[in-house]
Amino acid sequence: METAENKTNTPGAKGNYGANNIQALEGLEAVRMRPGMYIGSTDTKGLHHLVWEVIDNSIDEHLAGHCDTIETFIHEDNSITVKDNGRGIPIGMHEKLQKSALEVVMTVLHAGGKFDKDTYKVSGGLHGVGVSCVNALSSYMKAQVHRDGKMYVQEYSEGIPKEDVKEVGTADFTGTYITFRPDGTIFEDLVYKYETLSTRMKELSYLNKGLTLHLTDERVKDENGAFKTEVYHSEGGLVEYVEHLDAARQSIISRPIHVVGKKEGVEVEVAMQYNTSYSENLFSFVNNINTREGGTHVNGFKRAVNRVFKQYGEDNGLFKKVKFAISGEDFREGLTAVVSVKVPEPQFKGQTKGELGNSEVTAIVSQCMGEAVKHFLEENPKEAKKIIDKVILAATARHAARKAREMVQRKNVLTGGGLPGKLSDCSSKDPVASEIFLVEGDSAGGTAKQGRDREFQAILPLRGKILNVQKAMEHRIYENEEIKNMFTALGVRIEENDEGERILNMEKLRYHKVVIMCDADIDGSHIVTLILTFFYNYMLPLIEEGHVFIAAPPLYQVKRGKKSVYCWDEDERQAAVDGMSKGPDDNSVKIQRYKGLGEMNADQLWDTTMDPTTRMLRKVTIEDAMDAGLVFEMLMGDEVPPRRKFIEENAHYANIDA
Repeated sequence: METAENKTNTPGAKGNYGANNIQALEGLEAVRMRPGMYIGSTDTKGLHHLVWEVIDNSIDEHLAGHCDTIETFIHEDNSITVKDNGRGIPIGMHEKLQKSALEVVMTVLHAGGKFDKDTYKVSGGLHGVGVSCVNALSSYMKAQVHRDGKMYVQEYSEGIPKEDVKEVGTADFTGTYITFRPDGTIFEDLVYKYETLSTRMKELSYLNKGLTLHLTDERVKDENGAFKTEVYHSEGGLVEYVEHLDAARQSIISRPIHVVGKKEGVEVEVAMQYNTSYSENLFSFVNNINTREGGTHVNGFKRAVNRVFKQYGEDNGLFKKVKFAISGEDFREGLTAVVSVKVPEPQFKGQTKGELGNSEVTAIVSQCMGEAVKHFLEENPKEAKKIIDKVILAATARHAARKAREMVQRKNVLTGGGLPGKLSDCSSKDPVASEIFLVEGDSAGGTAKQGRDREFQAILPLRGKILNVQKAMEHRIYENEEIKNMFTALGVRIEENDEGERILNMEKLRYHKVVIMCDADIDGSHIVTLILTFFYNYMLPLIEEGHVFIAAPPLYQVKRGKKSVYCWDEDERQAAVDGMSKGPDDNSVKIQRYKGLGEMNADQLWDTTMDPTTRMLRKVTIEDAMDAGLVFEMLMGDEVPPRRKFIEENAHYANIDA
């Protein structure tokens, strides 16, 4: 019998909401329908997250003391295989579900040994959705288990088993091999980046000393036909990690401070080192998971650093001459640290595990840190004095920077906005629709002003090379006219929170696209790098929220008679030359190399570089803050040898224009 509800709520009927509109997703259907809820996104970041989920399972075997080698292969078709020499996933019958335990692990959400405290004391994949999510989001997956002298296999498609688990042979070792091919109907990009995987492998080797990780790329062969392969292994662990992170910086202590402790089942390990730079580089992990948003373990670390160093300085009369308050940020300037905790039952905020929420961990980390750092300071008075001197210098510089910053920002307010005189603003007052071009030099700036669309495009010419902020104290940046112009034109302000930490207030950001447009030569590349160094150090949220872009002016114009083609790289140039050389007339092909934006007239600059319908913009993103910090310090810092080494290793990418 049909009810009124049944009649008016047939599937697909517009505007109706009844029983038939309620969907109950079974098994892994929910993962395929809402993949972002489980792996964060379906872009290249989500694609790589699949690998992390599988490797996390092998890492958990290592943490439990049953695995010392993990091998990862990128196959030619961008499928992935991860092999470990752990105990192998159990294959026996699961009593409750009446199917193989292997099938349960691979196909059921929130299933796995991670919930059994006797099996895994700590685990990265605690939510139990890891490998089953990978299975759901793969067009093909194969699990091969070596256990009890036998080899077992089960294959899947979109998370559904093709057949039961079957025994296929014998084995004289134990372990689990997982092969998967990401589903092209779900992911926007199916190409794995070797560098992204390599960075994580290196990171994992430091976090798990004694573990050996292999990465093989079967898409790349050397001259002998061997696949590209790297091996990662660390015996020094976090101490080696900090030394690696600080390779391009000058340390002020002889060796990193190393903290190891355990309280209430939580294992704490920290390595920290002070250097002569003006930035803080703090990285945190929970059960090997990089917690980019920090959390309670980071709070405990900061609390201990502030408390112990402040107490030491006061007890020894080292702050007597300081006439202003020292903030927590001052104790961490020039500090590189890695905080790693192993927590039996971590409470993460979201499946992507960006932030730790366990409140008890704050006190545990703070206590472990406090005891160890106090002993270090007492046993190493000379190095303790160097650190306190660095803290005082940081506090003095911060005080000067605050005064300089307030002077600049107050002046802007008093002068009614204080927009730079060189800024040619756009008509639109809508930040979302507006964009600003930071242009190298007044000449190119003039051309850009003529060629732009005045409705939504603003132009700010920058004269010469701005200050290298990587090697300058903060108060110096407010003395630089070009940097002041960028602050005032963008409408952003640097403020301090209650702990004295710098934060960027973007409430009055005037443009949602900030485009760096420089000449396509060595000087232009240098200016781009200087501007990016400034943004990374002082306006990082601009990059993180996707507001920063780099313009891509053409390198060449190839002409023959009345026909012309713009080219952005050598391959395009050669193709244009080859194409035009086949023409019937007698004109020799002409090639113009654009080294400067000023060499183009206004309509050419618009057509090639500024017109939203035809231009190419490179969006500036940060996939790994750790790597980004290393690169900026290496390229723009004081230490020459690391920079020389980088240039020698990457010379074939270099722009060789005079």
